[in-house]
Amino acid sequence: MKIDVAFPGGMRVDAQLGPHTLHTDQPPALGGDASAPSPYQVFLGALATCAGFFVARFCQTRAIPLDGITLAVVVADDPATHLAAEVRFELTLPPSFPEKYRGSLERVIDQCSVKRTIASPPLFTTVVAAAT
Repeated sequence: MKIDVAFPGGMRVDAQLGPHTLHTDQPPALGGDASAPSPYQVFLGALATCAGFFVARFCQTRAIPLDGITLAVVVADDPATHLAAEVRFELTLPPSFPEKYRGSLERVIDQCSVKRTIASPPLFTTVVAAAT
């Protein structure tokens, strides 16, 4: 997958993801105008929505209604590095949720490809080249 990045002005940065454009901006404290989520917020949102997808798919394949199921991702930042020190997935199930599947949902969230990539980080390389 190749993601092309554009700089539309100010601190805004866009990423072209196939037919979709992901818009980002920075908060005013970092020179932006908060017109879109920051890249870091998008990253954390990717964790949350990826985990949510796996929960939804698990339930849908078992004909379990999603009504009353909530998922929150709580991020505790390290004040020294301003990076995530802990990411906690908080899944709340309604009383009607089948007991036999409760433990399975923890393993389902572990299948999230975003979470797995962070747990087993790829090699990052940077190439800077002059335009031709």
